[in-house]
Amino acid sequence: MKKIISMCLLFLTLCQAHWAVAHAVITDYSLKIAPIHANSPAKVELSFNSRIELGLSQIFLVSKGDKHQLLTAANGSKQGQVIVQIPALESGDYALRFKVFAADGHLTEDLIHFSVFK
Repeated sequence: MKKIISMCLLFLTLCQAHWAVAHAVITDYSLKIAPIHANSPAKVELSFNSRIELGLSQIFLVSKGDKHQLLTAANGSKQGQVIVQIPALESGDYALRFKVFAADGHLTEDLIHFSVFK
């Protein structure tokens, strides 16, 4: 009987562990403290709660008129950190739209709005 109970508890623990890492959630990004200045290339750091598979992920710059430009990204020095290269931009409103795959294979999509000033 004790063996059956132990097996059931092990099974339930394994099932719940899968739910705990279900999606890559953005936990922080550098645009909060380091704005992008007009006419100057920049880097944006995105931090996620899990490792990201960059080969399966896409990050776009969204500009006026819903124009999407695919951006280059690389893994940062910390787990879950992604460094995005931003081209020189004119003053205005923009967004980063990302579709990222967590290491466990789950897709996360989100949008971060930001403004560029002189």
